[in-house]
Amino acid sequence: MITAQNLTKRFGATTAVDDISFEVRPGQVTGFLGPNGAGKSTTMRMIVGLDRPDGGSVTVGGRPFAAHAAPITEVGALLDAKAVHPGRTAEAHLRMLAATHGIGRDRVGEVMELTGIESVARKRVGGFSLGMHQRLGIAATMLGDPHTLILDEPVNGLDPEGVHWVRGFVRSLAAEGRSVFLSSHLMSEMAQTADHIIVLGKGRVLADAPVDEFLRGSQRERTRVRSSDSRELGVLLASEGVAITAASGDVIEVEGVPAARIARVAVEAGIDLHELLPQRGSLEEAYLALTGDAVEYRSNPAAAAA
Repeated sequence: MITAQNLTKRFGATTAVDDISFEVRPGQVTGFLGPNGAGKSTTMRMIVGLDRPDGGSVTVGGRPFAAHAAPITEVGALLDAKAVHPGRTAEAHLRMLAATHGIGRDRVGEVMELTGIESVARKRVGGFSLGMHQRLGIAATMLGDPHTLILDEPVNGLDPEGVHWVRGFVRSLAAEGRSVFLSSHLMSEMAQTADHIIVLGKGRVLADAPVDEFLRGSQRERTRVRSSDSRELGVLLASEGVAITAASGDVIEVEGVPAARIARVAVEAGIDLHELLPQRGSLEEAYLALTGDAVEYRSNPAAAAA
């Protein structure tokens, strides 16, 4: 379990992390989201003692990371998949890490098999693709069979099979009762993997909630409607705060009106309904709506089109 209380970090005049508090609980995958510059990487670095907080505290398993006698058995962290000496082989790298904690060679073989890198065990890391670096990094996080996993963008560079494997892997770790803290910019992947979401923007917590609750709280009700007279139904439903979009000839999308109200209006007007399908907003839509004012680096679509 990770517990951050009033965590703050400044770099000169810039406050990268601004008085944030959150928990990463056992038995679930907690997704960590935010625009570039939001403070995610700095927060993860403070968790594992690579950056010192200017205020507040953060513990893992009830203690600061450095206070654990064998940190690798409590926390497995992948913050930079390519932070490995390029001249070492994959096996030598893992054996070096294992030796620092008295972990035997058998465990090195187990984590290589777990991550599918046995075939490149004796190859130098400098020749690895980004995807193979990711697998090696995940193998390193699992050496100590830790209670908590911290993974920063673990699917970068992986092919579809690798992405699918990482998704199933972190879900299985959470099912075993471990705490999994997962950062990613891939919203579709996070939507399929995370149970809980923490969103940072400009160093502050913008959201901290289960995924379903986050979606409900960030989205207006939207319903796909197919009827015998979609135009007339749209006129009857139109009012302040209601948005109606024509999707095709007999289909409209209605936002801001409960599906039950749409059905009642149609029945009263004698309009036949052929389809009434509430639409769940995507995690990407909810995230963009929440972080729109917290984006530090914003692109210019007009300039790109020129």
